[in-house]
Formats: sequence, C-alpha cells, structure tokens
Amino acid sequence: MNLSFFDQFSSPSLLGVPLILISLLFPALLLPAPDNRWVTNRLSTLQLWFINLTTKQLLMPLNKKGHKWALILTSLMIFLLLINLLGLLPYTFTPTTQLSMNLALAFPLWLATLLTGLRNQPSASLGHLLPEGTPTPLIPALILIETTSLLIRPLALGVRLTANLTAGHLLIQLISTATTALFSTMPMVSLLTLLVLFLLTILEVAVAMIQAYVFVLLLSLYLQENI
Repeated sequence: MNLSFFDQFSSPSLLGVPLILISLLFPALLLPAPDNRWVTNRLSTLQLWFINLTTKQLLMPLNKKGHKWALILTSLMIFLLLINLLGLLPYTFTPTTQLSMNLALAFPLWLATLLTGLRNQPSASLGHLLPEGTPTPLIPALILIETTSLLIRPLALGVRLTANLTAGHLLIQLISTATTALFSTMPMVSLLTLLVLFLLTILEVAVAMIQAYVFVLLLSLYLQENI
C-alpha cells in the first residue's frame, strides 16, 4: 500500500517506451503559434504580459552583461512553470519530481555561470572563496567550506525542486485516499478532508509557481556573482 503512493513518480511507458519525452514536449502546445501580428487574441495578450513581467523580475538583480541570459532564463522559467502546473492534473506525470531531470537542468546552467566568471573576472570569482578580513589561521578552513558550498549549489537546486513537488503530490494522494475511504463510514469527516484537499490543491498550485520562479531566480543570482 505504501509503495503504491510512489507509483505516481515512476516514468510512464507505453509498449516499453518511456513517455517522459512527450510530457516534456506537451507544454510547448500551450504557447502561441508564430503569427505576423503581435497580438492575436486575449490569451496571447495575457501570455505576453506574463512573459514581460517574468523577464523584468528575473533580470532585476542582473547588470547589462547579464541581460544576454534573458532568453534562456525566461524560457526555463516558463518551461518549469508549465510542467509543474500540468503535473497537478489527474492522470498526468510530473517530470520535475525526478531528481535526475532537475540535476540535468541545474548542473549545466550552474557550471555555465561559474565558467563565465572564471573567464571574465577570475580574480573576483575566486575571491568569493575567501571573505575579506579573514584571520590567517582560518583561511584553509574557510576556503574548504566556501568551495563545498559552491559545489553543492546545483545539488541544492535540484533537491529543493524535487522535494517540494514530491511532498505536495504525496500529501494530495494521501488526503484523497483518506477522503475516499471515509466517505462510506463517516461522511461528515470525509467532507472535511475534502475541504482540506481543496485548500491543499490551491496551495500546491502556488508552490508549483513559486518553485519554478525560485529555481530560475537563484540561477540569476549565481550569474550576478560571476559577471
């Protein structure tokens, strides 16, 4: 019974072929098709407004050199947002609950920000490993600690996104199972758990949006340190 709760996190397959690629490409269908006109309908207007607002928020911590990353950061934000929200629908699969996928997104982008800093300003990038005014006896220990904290950044990005989405999905399944089981014996308690389930679903929608934003915002902050 307990193992069945985690079946929702296993990659679905059809005739032995994993369907995770289809679930990753499906959000692209929600984006507006190319057109000669800037605005075609209310939906495209809303999408353009949201993309413009998101881009402004992501580029606010960055200077002009970091604006070259606007396209990749905004695209990643919209990609994660759509996948997280679509994963809340019934009979769907959420690819961002897989730690391997989140690390595959976090590690190359973190490494790109690090290599950008080492190429453009190596002294300033290496200077982050040793705070100014550090006593001489503490220099080796602080360099080791700062290096470790630097190297675990992509792991923290991936684990944060995976843990938040996995915990939310498990809570939704546990409460929905309790609601179904109590309906025949204690209808009033079942209705109460149903209300809790509704409020938790609203919370999970907010978590899905916030986690996508936090993932990309932290990447932009790492980029700001290196440019």
